[in-house]
Amino acid sequence: MLRICAAFVLILLALPAAPAQAGPQGVVRVVDGDTFVIGGQKVRLQAIDAPEAAQACTEKSGQKRVWACGAWVNAQARALFQGQQARCNAQGHDRYGRVVARCSVAGQDMGATLVGAGLAFAYRRYGLQYVQAEQGAARAGRGLHAHQLMAPEAYRAQTRAQVVAAPNATGDCVIKGNISAKGTRIFHSPGQADYARTVITPEKGERWFCNIAEARAAGWRAARR
Repeated sequence: MLRICAAFVLILLALPAAPAQAGPQGVVRVVDGDTFVIGGQKVRLQAIDAPEAAQACTEKSGQKRVWACGAWVNAQARALFQGQQARCNAQGHDRYGRVVARCSVAGQDMGATLVGAGLAFAYRRYGLQYVQAEQGAARAGRGLHAHQLMAPEAYRAQTRAQVVAAPNATGDCVIKGNISAKGTRIFHSPGQADYARTVITPEKGERWFCNIAEARAAGWRAARR
């Protein structure tokens, strides 16, 4: 019986290891900080989470300026990867039909690059492979770790709830452009203190914005809290 078991183990050892599931490969187009089009397929990088495009951050010191960190992360991702060649190992698909994969550019893991630079966070629900990279970025105060922001997952959940409570919001245009009693144009992003109680009245010239850059270009400034 032992000889039979030993022979079976030897047979298993002689079998080639199952190859990783081939995934998309080709030229990279950046959608946002954790989602890309690679070789014509939409790919969500596994086990990382980046801020949403409309998400804002607050400086930890000084005047505690509110700034468009989600748009900044997207720009940094483009500088790193746009137009590069990537190769991916697919892990499956998410509920949006995107390929979930680990991808590399020039032999460097894209997820590790983003998390290590402080442009994204380890998404522990889906894997722990980038936790050390996140901890290193946090200790060094790199990128987003030098600022205050809501976790992207919590931001998405709050935004969904607030959009349900604000039926005149359209699609992803959830930034509230409010006009104060003194005529000051102020915009409120989801997650800020006064967002939920701010009511938009179009008859007064108030409006919804799809992103912070659009709000600033139209003459609105960010709420201070």
